[in-house]
Amino acid sequence: MVIKVLNENTSKRALRCEHGLSLYIETGAHRILFDTGQSDIFAENARKMGIDLSKIEMCIISHGHYDHGGGVPCFLEINDTAPVYIHQNASGSFYNESGKFIGLSKELFAHARIKQCSAITELVPNITLISSTCLQKKMAVDNFGLSMKIGDKLIPDDFKHEQYLLICENNQSFLFSGCSHNGIINIEKHFHPDYYIGGFHLSKLPADERLNAYADALNQYPTQYYTCHCTGEENFRYLQQRMPHLHYLSTGETLHL
Repeated sequence: MVIKVLNENTSKRALRCEHGLSLYIETGAHRILFDTGQSDIFAENARKMGIDLSKIEMCIISHGHYDHGGGVPCFLEINDTAPVYIHQNASGSFYNESGKFIGLSKELFAHARIKQCSAITELVPNITLISSTCLQKKMAVDNFGLSMKIGDKLIPDDFKHEQYLLICENNQSFLFSGCSHNGIINIEKHFHPDYYIGGFHLSKLPADERLNAYADALNQYPTQYYTCHCTGEENFRYLQQRMPHLHYLSTGETLHL
Protein backbone atom coordinates (compact mmCIF):
# COMPACT_ATOMS: atom_id res chain seq x y z
CA MET A 1 0.00 0.00 0.00
CA VAL A 2 1.15 3.52 -0.83
CA ILE A 3 -0.08 6.56 1.11
CA LYS A 4 0.82 10.09 0.03
CA VAL A 5 0.01 13.15 2.14
CA LEU A 6 -1.58 15.76 -0.13
CA ASN A 7 -2.31 18.15 2.71
CA GLU A 8 -1.73 18.39 6.43
CA ASN A 9 -1.11 21.29 8.81
CA THR A 10 2.64 21.11 8.23
CA SER A 11 4.92 20.70 5.23
CA LYS A 12 8.53 19.54 5.04
CA ARG A 13 8.76 20.02 1.28
CA ALA A 14 8.24 22.95 -1.07
CA LEU A 15 4.49 22.40 -0.98
CA ARG A 16 1.74 24.59 0.41
CA CYS A 17 -0.28 23.35 3.34
CA GLU A 18 -3.23 24.40 5.48
CA HIS A 19 -5.06 23.28 8.60
CA GLY A 20 -6.75 20.11 7.39
CA LEU A 21 -6.10 16.68 5.98
CA SER A 22 -6.03 14.96 2.59
CA LEU A 23 -4.48 11.57 1.78
CA TYR A 24 -3.98 9.69 -1.47
CA ILE A 25 -4.20 5.92 -0.96
CA GLU A 26 -3.12 3.33 -3.51
CA THR A 27 -3.90 -0.29 -2.75
CA GLY A 28 -3.04 -3.21 -4.97
CA ALA A 29 -6.17 -2.59 -7.03
CA HIS A 30 -7.68 0.79 -6.14
CA ARG A 31 -6.93 4.52 -5.92
CA ILE A 32 -8.69 6.36 -3.11
CA LEU A 33 -8.82 9.97 -1.90
CA PHE A 34 -9.37 10.26 1.85
CA ASP A 35 -10.50 13.80 2.75
CA THR A 36 -9.76 16.93 0.73
CA GLY A 37 -8.64 19.56 3.21
CA GLN A 38 -10.46 22.89 3.16
CA SER A 39 -9.50 24.22 -0.31
CA ASP A 40 -7.84 23.25 -3.60
CA ILE A 41 -4.38 22.93 -2.04
CA PHE A 42 -4.68 19.12 -2.09
CA ALA A 43 -5.15 19.23 -5.88
CA GLU A 44 -2.22 21.61 -6.39
CA ASN A 45 0.03 19.34 -4.36
CA ALA A 46 -1.24 16.23 -6.13
CA ARG A 47 -0.13 17.72 -9.46
CA LYS A 48 3.31 18.52 -8.05
CA MET A 49 3.58 14.98 -6.64
CA GLY A 50 2.64 13.38 -9.96
CA ILE A 51 -0.77 12.13 -8.87
CA ASP A 52 -3.61 12.18 -11.39
CA LEU A 53 -6.77 12.87 -9.38
CA SER A 54 -8.94 12.11 -12.41
CA LYS A 55 -7.97 8.44 -11.91
CA ILE A 56 -9.28 8.32 -8.34
CA GLU A 57 -12.00 5.64 -8.06
CA MET A 58 -13.61 6.77 -4.80
CA CYS A 59 -13.39 9.70 -2.41
CA ILE A 60 -14.07 9.35 1.32
CA ILE A 61 -14.92 12.28 3.59
CA SER A 62 -14.31 11.37 7.21
CA HIS A 63 -16.75 13.84 8.80
CA GLY A 64 -18.70 17.02 8.25
CA HIS A 65 -16.04 19.67 8.99
CA TYR A 66 -14.72 22.12 6.39
CA ASP A 67 -11.06 21.25 6.94
CA HIS A 68 -11.74 17.70 5.73
CA GLY A 69 -14.42 18.22 3.08
CA GLY A 70 -14.07 21.82 1.90
CA GLY A 71 -12.16 20.73 -1.20
CA VAL A 72 -14.88 18.38 -2.46
CA PRO A 73 -16.22 20.84 -5.09
CA CYS A 74 -12.70 21.09 -6.52
CA PHE A 75 -12.42 17.29 -6.64
CA LEU A 76 -15.78 16.96 -8.40
CA GLU A 77 -14.53 19.32 -11.13
CA ILE A 78 -11.27 17.41 -11.63
CA ASN A 79 -12.76 13.92 -11.46
CA ASP A 80 -16.06 13.29 -13.27
CA THR A 81 -16.69 9.67 -12.27
CA ALA A 82 -15.70 8.86 -8.67
CA PRO A 83 -18.43 8.76 -6.03
CA VAL A 84 -17.88 10.76 -2.83
CA TYR A 85 -18.88 8.86 0.30
CA ILE A 86 -19.91 10.92 3.29
CA HIS A 87 -21.93 10.13 6.39
CA GLN A 88 -25.62 10.98 6.25
CA ASN A 89 -25.26 13.14 9.39
CA ALA A 90 -22.46 15.24 7.89
CA SER A 91 -24.87 17.79 6.43
CA GLY A 92 -25.54 19.21 9.91
CA SER A 93 -24.57 22.68 11.12
CA PHE A 94 -21.34 22.47 13.11
CA TYR A 95 -19.49 25.18 15.06
CA ASN A 96 -16.20 25.55 16.87
CA GLU A 97 -15.62 26.85 20.40
CA SER A 98 -15.72 30.50 19.24
CA GLY A 99 -19.06 30.04 17.45
CA LYS A 100 -17.61 29.94 13.92
CA PHE A 101 -19.44 27.74 11.42
CA ILE A 102 -17.15 24.84 10.47
CA GLY A 103 -19.56 22.63 8.53
CA LEU A 104 -19.89 21.90 4.83
CA SER A 105 -21.97 23.66 2.19
CA LYS A 106 -25.54 22.37 2.19
CA GLU A 107 -25.60 22.58 -1.63
CA LEU A 108 -22.87 19.94 -1.77
CA PHE A 109 -25.25 17.21 -0.61
CA ALA A 110 -27.52 17.68 -3.62
CA HIS A 111 -24.76 16.63 -6.03
CA ALA A 112 -25.50 13.37 -7.85
CA ARG A 113 -22.17 11.79 -6.93
CA ILE A 114 -22.48 12.38 -3.20
CA LYS A 115 -23.29 9.04 -1.58
CA GLN A 116 -24.57 9.34 1.98
CA CYS A 117 -23.63 6.44 4.24
CA SER A 118 -24.73 5.01 7.56
CA ALA A 119 -23.59 2.11 9.76
CA ILE A 120 -21.36 -0.21 7.66
CA THR A 121 -20.83 0.25 3.91
CA GLU A 122 -18.70 -2.18 1.91
CA LEU A 123 -17.34 -0.16 -1.00
CA VAL A 124 -15.55 -3.07 -2.66
CA PRO A 125 -14.25 -6.32 -1.15
CA ASN A 126 -11.86 -5.59 1.74
CA ILE A 127 -12.55 -1.83 1.70
CA THR A 128 -15.26 -0.78 4.14
CA LEU A 129 -16.64 2.36 5.73
CA ILE A 130 -17.72 2.07 9.37
CA SER A 131 -19.81 4.73 11.08
CA SER A 132 -18.87 5.98 14.53
CA THR A 133 -22.36 4.92 15.62
CA CYS A 134 -21.01 1.36 15.60
CA LEU A 135 -18.51 2.17 18.35
CA GLN A 136 -18.96 1.45 22.03
CA LYS A 137 -17.62 4.55 23.78
CA LYS A 138 -16.04 3.11 26.89
CA MET A 139 -13.99 6.26 27.46
CA ALA A 140 -15.62 9.69 27.74
CA VAL A 141 -15.07 12.02 24.78
CA ASP A 142 -14.04 15.66 25.20
CA ASN A 143 -15.84 17.98 22.77
CA PHE A 144 -13.30 20.79 23.21
CA GLY A 145 -16.13 23.27 22.66
CA LEU A 146 -17.32 21.85 19.33
CA SER A 147 -21.08 22.03 18.87
CA MET A 148 -23.92 21.47 16.43
CA LYS A 149 -27.11 23.42 15.88
CA ILE A 150 -30.45 21.69 16.39
CA GLY A 151 -33.27 24.10 15.64
CA ASP A 152 -32.16 27.38 17.20
CA LYS A 153 -29.99 25.81 19.88
CA LEU A 154 -26.32 24.91 19.98
CA ILE A 155 -25.62 21.63 21.76
CA PRO A 156 -22.40 19.61 22.12
CA ASP A 157 -21.48 17.82 18.90
CA ASP A 158 -22.24 14.10 19.21
CA PHE A 159 -19.85 13.35 16.33
CA LYS A 160 -22.27 10.88 14.77
CA HIS A 161 -21.18 12.28 11.40
CA GLU A 162 -17.75 10.65 11.70
CA GLN A 163 -16.80 7.52 9.77
CA TYR A 164 -13.67 5.41 9.36
CA LEU A 165 -12.10 3.70 6.38
CA LEU A 166 -10.91 0.14 6.96
CA ILE A 167 -8.75 -1.51 4.32
CA CYS A 168 -7.59 -5.12 4.59
CA GLU A 169 -4.72 -6.08 2.33
CA ASN A 170 -1.99 -8.76 2.47
CA ASN A 171 -3.34 -10.06 5.79
CA GLN A 172 -2.98 -6.64 7.40
CA SER A 173 -5.54 -4.04 8.42
CA PHE A 174 -5.25 -0.29 7.82
CA LEU A 175 -7.59 2.13 9.57
CA PHE A 176 -7.96 5.73 8.37
CA SER A 177 -9.57 8.29 10.67
CA GLY A 178 -9.77 12.01 9.96
CA CYS A 179 -9.86 13.37 13.51
CA SER A 180 -10.96 10.58 15.86
CA HIS A 181 -13.49 12.90 17.51
CA ASN A 182 -15.10 9.86 19.12
CA GLY A 183 -11.91 9.13 21.03
CA ILE A 184 -8.72 7.57 19.74
CA ILE A 185 -8.79 5.02 22.56
CA ASN A 186 -12.42 4.05 21.82
CA ILE A 187 -11.54 3.65 18.15
CA GLU A 188 -8.41 1.62 18.85
CA LYS A 189 -10.28 -0.70 21.23
CA HIS A 190 -12.93 -1.32 18.57
CA PHE A 191 -10.65 -1.91 15.58
CA HIS A 192 -7.09 -2.58 16.93
CA PRO A 193 -5.70 -2.42 13.36
CA ASP A 194 -2.16 -3.19 12.28
CA TYR A 195 -1.83 0.42 11.09
CA TYR A 196 -3.70 3.53 12.19
CA ILE A 197 -3.44 6.64 10.01
CA GLY A 198 -5.00 9.94 11.06
CA GLY A 199 -5.44 12.58 13.75
CA PHE A 200 -5.81 11.94 17.48
CA HIS A 201 -7.80 15.13 18.26
CA LEU A 202 -5.55 15.96 21.21
CA SER A 203 -4.07 19.33 20.17
CA LYS A 204 -6.22 21.27 22.67
CA LEU A 205 -4.74 19.36 25.61
CA PRO A 206 -1.58 20.68 27.28
CA ALA A 207 1.56 18.70 26.49
CA ASP A 208 2.00 17.32 29.99
CA GLU A 209 1.39 14.21 32.06
CA ARG A 210 -2.33 14.20 31.19
CA LEU A 211 -1.30 12.69 27.88
CA ASN A 212 0.34 9.76 29.66
CA ALA A 213 -2.97 7.89 29.97
CA TYR A 214 -3.43 8.09 26.21
CA ALA A 215 0.06 6.78 25.57
CA ASP A 216 -0.32 3.96 28.07
CA ALA A 217 -3.68 2.87 26.62
CA LEU A 218 -2.46 2.95 23.01
CA ASN A 219 0.74 1.13 23.88
CA GLN A 220 -1.34 -1.91 24.83
CA TYR A 221 -1.72 -2.65 21.11
CA PRO A 222 0.97 -3.52 18.53
CA THR A 223 -0.55 -0.97 16.13
CA GLN A 224 1.80 1.29 14.17
CA TYR A 225 0.40 4.82 14.54
CA TYR A 226 0.89 7.43 11.83
CA THR A 227 -0.65 10.62 13.12
CA CYS A 228 -0.98 14.24 12.01
CA HIS A 229 -3.28 17.28 11.90
CA CYS A 230 -5.33 17.56 15.10
CA THR A 231 -2.86 15.64 17.27
CA GLY A 232 -0.69 18.75 17.42
CA GLU A 233 3.06 18.84 16.88
CA GLU A 234 3.91 19.57 20.52
CA ASN A 235 1.66 16.81 21.79
CA PHE A 236 3.08 14.43 19.19
CA ARG A 237 6.60 15.09 20.48
CA TYR A 238 5.43 14.47 24.04
CA LEU A 239 3.63 11.24 23.13
CA GLN A 240 6.50 9.97 20.98
CA GLN A 241 8.72 9.83 24.06
CA ARG A 242 6.36 7.17 25.46
CA MET A 243 5.14 5.56 22.23
CA PRO A 244 7.84 3.83 20.14
CA HIS A 245 5.29 3.01 17.41
CA LEU A 246 4.19 6.62 16.88
CA HIS A 247 5.14 8.55 13.72
CA TYR A 248 4.16 11.93 12.24
CA LEU A 249 2.98 12.61 8.69
CA SER A 250 3.48 15.96 6.94
CA THR A 251 2.41 17.31 3.56
CA GLY A 252 4.41 15.76 0.74
CA GLU A 253 5.45 12.60 2.56
CA THR A 254 5.00 9.10 1.11
CA LEU A 255 4.48 5.89 3.05
CA HIS A 256 5.04 2.39 1.68
CA LEU A 257 3.34 -0.08 4.00
